[in-house]
Amino acid sequence: MSESSSSSSSSSKDESPSLVNRVASRYGIDPVKFFDSLKATAFKQRDGSAPTNEQMMALLIVAEQYRLNPFTKEIYAYPDRENGIIPVIGVDGWSRIINEHPQYDGVEFVYSNKLVQMRGAKVESPDWIECVMYRKDRTRPIRIKEFLDEVYRPPFQLKSKGGNQYTMDGPWQTHTKRQLRHKALIQCARIAFGFSGIYDIDEAERIHEQSEKIINPVNFEDGDREGCLEDKTHTPLTIEQNEVQAPLTDIEHKQLDEVVRLLVKRVGDINNSWKPAFQYAKRRYQNDQRSLCYIVDALKAKELKAKEQTQQPQQPQANMAIDLHEATKFCDGDHYY
Repeated sequence: MSESSSSSSSSSKDESPSLVNRVASRYGIDPVKFFDSLKATAFKQRDGSAPTNEQMMALLIVAEQYRLNPFTKEIYAYPDRENGIIPVIGVDGWSRIINEHPQYDGVEFVYSNKLVQMRGAKVESPDWIECVMYRKDRTRPIRIKEFLDEVYRPPFQLKSKGGNQYTMDGPWQTHTKRQLRHKALIQCARIAFGFSGIYDIDEAERIHEQSEKIINPVNFEDGDREGCLEDKTHTPLTIEQNEVQAPLTDIEHKQLDEVVRLLVKRVGDINNSWKPAFQYAKRRYQNDQRSLCYIVDALKAKELKAKEQTQQPQQPQANMAIDLHEATKFCDGDHYY
């Protein structure tokens, strides 16, 4: 009885094809040759190295789940922050999985009438694009709006081996409208059909760059408020050894200027106490060194100007204690006060 059961279990296991066999059979390729070909071509990493077997299996699971063709770049590999691999799906791949979903019933795009031109962009683009996606089993469509200032990527600021800086344009500079439309389509598809664990190339690059950033935290306690952009010992965010930090865009400047304005206003509301403003900036922008440096330098300039206007510099008090309530009431969620 036991021998028969064991034999039956073994037979069932043998009859169930492996993941590699299943995917390879779709293309009529020998599984071993299929696996080796993927390692050397479609799933080869940026540095030219082949992914590990474990990384290959992770990519094949996604390829099989969404019926994506790795040989036509519908899915490919991109390194992540833990020396792993991010499954990246190209625009053609996203189009395939959307159109093959059984409940998909069409898509429309709505464009903003306001045209803007981002820093470095060659053309103007709508301020936002809304994707409207329909499902057969829903009475109302799913609507997702993507804003250009939130997803736009400025030109890459690079440094040559000789130390000369130069700018390299990407698709966001040459095809701004198309890129924004792609972002709207992908985000809407995620919400409409629950796609998860897959990314487009833009998202993968951001994940990779974030992992390469070196952030030296700045301490603003007890008067240590030197402008971090002027600090010669401070190294700003570093993306790669041959890449320099991109400057803030015009839209980012306007947004941060508004934050500074609200913080300065709040300083006046709490008896001209500047320390909570610096504490709030440090807490709110601890993972965004560019914005943090900009706000800190702006606050420092505002504080200096305020002291000059009063002509009565405030004497520091020994062991001055800042009420925690004052340090936190600058922000309630994402709202500034």
